[in-house]
Amino acid sequence: MKEMKDVVRGLQHIGLPTGAIDETIAFYGAIGFEVIHENRHPGGRVAFLRCGTLVIETYEEERTAGQAGAIDHIALDVSDIEATYALVNQLGHPALEGGVQTLPFFERGVSFFTIEGPNREKVEFSQYL
Repeated sequence: MKEMKDVVRGLQHIGLPTGAIDETIAFYGAIGFEVIHENRHPGGRVAFLRCGTLVIETYEEERTAGQAGAIDHIALDVSDIEATYALVNQLGHPALEGGVQTLPFFERGVSFFTIEGPNREKVEFSQYL
């Protein structure tokens, strides 16, 4: 049986809400990040920016944008989203979305689910498809 250490491969991205996505893209672009994916969704725009191996997901979200500590979530890159979901459920952490979700981001999409940590931080488990 797999364990969490068998499926989590490392940090995938950091989620950063913004009220000014164009300015955020420009700011991070000036310090070496490039846009690797941009999309519209019902809540607004989302952009993934990469510098080396670090990826920032910035997205329009007015409630927390600009607040101190407004990093919304950390996403862990996983090799098998279904196995990870089963393992996290066994640990007693329910997915905030109710289960694994899939979005049409990147070439083949991305599947993910999110749990809440002990300090109300969100931890996302994410697999590029």
